Amino acid sequence: MAGLLLAWLAIGGISGPFQGRLAEVQTNDSSTFLPADAESTRAAQEQQEFTGAQPLPAVVVYERTDGLTAQDLDAIRGHAAAAATAPGVQDVSPVIPAPDRAAAQFVVAYPGAERGELDELVPELRDSLATGLPAGLSVHVTGPAGLAADLSAAFAGIDGLLLLVAAGVVALILLIVYRSPLLPVLVLLSAGLALCLAVVVVYLMADAGWITLSGQTQGILFILIVGAATDYALLLIARYREELRRTESTWTAMRLAYRATVEPVLASAGTVILGLLCLLLSGLNSNRGLGPVAAIGIVAAVLAALTFLPAALLLFGRAAFWPFRPKVGTAGSTSGLWSRIAAAVGRRPRRLWIASAIVLGALAAFVPQFQASGVAQSDFFVDKAAVDSVQGQEALSRHFPGGTGSPAVIIVAAPAEERTVAAARTVPGIVSVDRGSPQVVDGRVQLSAILAEPADSEAAVATVTELRRTLATVPGADALVGGVTATQLDSQDTAARDLRVVVPAVLVVVFLVLALLLRALVAPLLLIASVVLSFAATLGIGALVFNHVLDLPGADPSVPLFAFVFLVALGVDYNIFLMSRVREEAEQVGTRDGVVRGLEVTGGVITSAGVVLAATFAALAVLPILFLVQIAFLVAVGVLVDTLVVRSVLVPALALDIGRPIWWPGALARRDPKGEDRPVVAAGTAPPA
Repeated sequence: MAGLLLAWLAIGGISGPFQGRLAEVQTNDSSTFLPADAESTRAAQEQQEFTGAQPLPAVVVYERTDGLTAQDLDAIRGHAAAAATAPGVQDVSPVIPAPDRAAAQFVVAYPGAERGELDELVPELRDSLATGLPAGLSVHVTGPAGLAADLSAAFAGIDGLLLLVAAGVVALILLIVYRSPLLPVLVLLSAGLALCLAVVVVYLMADAGWITLSGQTQGILFILIVGAATDYALLLIARYREELRRTESTWTAMRLAYRATVEPVLASAGTVILGLLCLLLSGLNSNRGLGPVAAIGIVAAVLAALTFLPAALLLFGRAAFWPFRPKVGTAGSTSGLWSRIAAAVGRRPRRLWIASAIVLGALAAFVPQFQASGVAQSDFFVDKAAVDSVQGQEALSRHFPGGTGSPAVIIVAAPAEERTVAAARTVPGIVSVDRGSPQVVDGRVQLSAILAEPADSEAAVATVTELRRTLATVPGADALVGGVTATQLDSQDTAARDLRVVVPAVLVVVFLVLALLLRALVAPLLLIASVVLSFAATLGIGALVFNHVLDLPGADPSVPLFAFVFLVALGVDYNIFLMSRVREEAEQVGTRDGVVRGLEVTGGVITSAGVVLAATFAALAVLPILFLVQIAFLVAVGVLVDTLVVRSVLVPALALDIGRPIWWPGALARRDPKGEDRPVVAAGTAPPA
């Protein structure tokens, strides 16, 4: 015991230097997330043959609503000259006044900035441009470089903020659940040590280039570890307290609790891990990166919950529950609320499961309204008024063609250049098409197409889609269309493909785990169907709230995928906790009594675990990123729906209505250990002889 505690404390000490260094190995550039066979990726590779490594442009835009003055133009030209000599700058374009003379712009090119460099270079550029500015003249830095820097800034401080909010919420809930000052400390310490272990492993793997870590993945990792570690701790502690009421020896109580808990915890963790690893089938590197990163977090949470926490609980003994220490001889006392709920489900199972299924089905009917075709990059931020790159893009759109500074790149066979230019100019939304490079490389030429709409907008995505369709009809062109907008289009298409591939894989994996755990086929199908219905109802709720309450611009195609993976894997968790206890009880008293007793004895702890997990995921909403706010809402609401409706009413009521066949083809489907029609007995007490 002492060795385990010392080993974990050593891990906590070793992880110190790594805690603040995850940002050093983050990659938030969406262009690096695409697969190698994406058209924009192939276009970028050919583009390097013309101009070498592609610089990342920052578009500097100046605006005066009543028109630029001569003094303004002199100041802008001076800023452009100064920017050309700034650290890290490769080139600066000439100053281009807007046709309405109310704005001007120039482009600053950063040559292949390393990870983290833009976080310093762009703010330095902004600070330098803000000096010596004539009164009334505004300046913004936008474009891909400006957006990348603002995304990094949004994720800055993610460690402290997320952990503070999540730990505070969990501590409050645990204090309410346990009414003990020490138990919440032990649970949070277990989660914190799991996080320490995961951070070290993730940092080393990301630094070696084995996995891709983004800011959003890091945020999900932190929340997932806190939530999962707390859930596993709640399950162990509840069973440990139950055994302490039956035996005087804390060692015996822990041995019995551990034996009863380890299988469902490992099955639950295995389900989540395998479900997350299904993301390795994704075409997006960011999604593939989340799979192993989150799986590492779950492994760390399980290790801490099954090694550190039992040792810590044994160290403190019954004092860990002070001032409400469990006393021997009080076994069988359960929450009055859950006794009443279990009894109600036992009396009217068919009526309850049909009613709950109708309610969930009605909410699921709104799924077609869920808008997940993608959003503009400027819509990534919740508070757009506070983001300089978003304000700059809006200023550009007011005075210039929206795609200025981020043109679509066309790589085409040289003999078909003129036909390609003529075809591209017929596409609605294309302002101009020009030779992007004077040279011919391997019989290919590079063209530059200016878009009428902002490069990160859905209108621009539609234009590039039509451009690709049109150029595909040009004989001998073999055209590739790349650039910022094409990258966004390919990301959306790949995310949509991921839904069709990853979702079935997750369902198959979850079914296999459940079949092995429950030694049945009917019960796993029932549990999966219930969780899928819960997920559909959650998406329906999300559609109503996002569209009609929050008035959000839409969602990235990855949002429903991430929500599905988390809700199915985590939702099955609670059904595993319930049904593994039901099976344990059913082997002693029969299926009917086993369902009622299993619901009664696990109701409080599983509901507490669901509330904790929902609250920890809700903490993601403190980050000003639309994607994470939507994931926070969907997972939090989905976990509550699954915990309070599906696991508390739908599943046990349906199990009661089906009866023993739910265990088919297992042995429990063919035999009744104690008589299926015997009266329901109180949880934790011996059945009548």
